[in-house]
Amino acid sequence: MKSPKAPARSRILDTAGRLFYAEGVHTVGVDRIIAEAEVAKATFYHHFKSKDGLVLAYVEEQSRKQREVADPVLRGAAPPRERLLAVYDFMGEFGTGADYRGCPFLNTAAEYPDPEHPVRRAVAAHRLWFRDEMRDLLTADGHPDPERTADILLVLRDGLATGFDLDDKTRLRATVREALERVLRAG
Repeated sequence: MKSPKAPARSRILDTAGRLFYAEGVHTVGVDRIIAEAEVAKATFYHHFKSKDGLVLAYVEEQSRKQREVADPVLRGAAPPRERLLAVYDFMGEFGTGADYRGCPFLNTAAEYPDPEHPVRRAVAAHRLWFRDEMRDLLTADGHPDPERTADILLVLRDGLATGFDLDDKTRLRATVREALERVLRAG
């Protein structure tokens, strides 16, 4: 017996997410997404008014998924510093995976140069969420300068997210903990 199809909106978003992440946002056309999601053009435009609307939904969905994965660690019972280190340990595990193609937020932002575009604002909102979570953990840990150190941790996160795609993954993963320790010790 054939399993029932997911709702059309989910199929469109899942298909777009897979293709955007693998090939880039601007290289994937709406017609291809429609064909691979097995929906009618009218169905696509019923759920997404434009391709930019779909890209915005993709970024928001990626943010929701990352928050969902991070929440147990961020809200866990471990001491704040251990939770912060665990976030970066997870990044190291994820970033060294065979299917890793960079950060979906940074990849998408690179294709939308206008910082006022809704897609770029959604990327900025996700990055601010991450930065604020790091600040809150630093504050709970008694760090003397949580605001500035959270900014540094965001830059470190962005560098790692890019580096895992471009550099030797094993070597970079081995430096994650050392980089964190240096940043935290400097504070």
